[in-house]
Amino acid sequence: MSENGNNSGNSEGNNEMDGNSSREKVPQEPAIVYNNIDVETELESLVKLLDGKIYKEEEIAMEELHQYLIEDDGCWALSDNFLTFVGRVLRDAAFSSTTRVHLIRILAYAALKDDVIILLHQDRRDHTLMNFANDFDKHSPEEQQAWGIFICNLFANPSPSEWLLYISEWENNNQTLSNIRITTKVTVHCVLSSCPTLKNIGTSILFNLAIKEVKTVVFDDVAVEVAMAILQFFTSSPNEEQVFKALKALVRFMEVSNDVGQFIQMIGPHPKMFAGMSERVDELVNFVTSKVPV
Repeated sequence: MSENGNNSGNSEGNNEMDGNSSREKVPQEPAIVYNNIDVETELESLVKLLDGKIYKEEEIAMEELHQYLIEDDGCWALSDNFLTFVGRVLRDAAFSSTTRVHLIRILAYAALKDDVIILLHQDRRDHTLMNFANDFDKHSPEEQQAWGIFICNLFANPSPSEWLLYISEWENNNQTLSNIRITTKVTVHCVLSSCPTLKNIGTSILFNLAIKEVKTVVFDDVAVEVAMAILQFFTSSPNEEQVFKALKALVRFMEVSNDVGQFIQMIGPHPKMFAGMSERVDELVNFVTSKVPV
């Protein structure tokens, strides 16, 4: 895991996220991303697992993926049928969980590219990616880890990270869904998981949310839900890095919603329990204590 700074630039799709500014500010701290993905090895493994199981047009989709990620041709190389191929691999029982893991890790590598927003916007019609993410708790632990990394890596650049927070709604299986609600669901599941890897990924997403420069209206609907998950997470004996990342998010959501401070006071645990863990943790604990006395 390494930390890379977000690139500055104009944000796209702002009409999808009510109240967001037209230009993204560069956060003072870089997003946490997972860039240690060997995409060539992942592609080779995926090709072997798909051999004899995909149609001709899907073979073309794999060629397009190679053009985009290995030959660096740009996201324009991915045709309109690419997401149809992705959706079949993610959903069709004919493909193994291992196959899905390789595909998702490849998508996580693509998520580090700023032009991946083109692919994300293509998904507005069918919501292939987020509908799969909405079933996060039904996927295998390995798929969950790969998908959590995909979400985390989308924070590498402004426009893809904004896509994660879109509030526009759609219907799927009698559910009203939105990108921000599903991003929240994945984050909470990771943070509260008993799996150490998922906990690390979840707190990394929390940190990335904390440094995201959007107007508070974007977080209005999810601030309390995420804050409650953080408080529950605090009871799981987290390490210093996890505490820091989670506290960073808790402070942000305290700024968004007055209810968060009230829940800390009424339900706890109070972050004061982490005082003395490190200087950076103490700074955040002191902020919380100034707003919510012990």
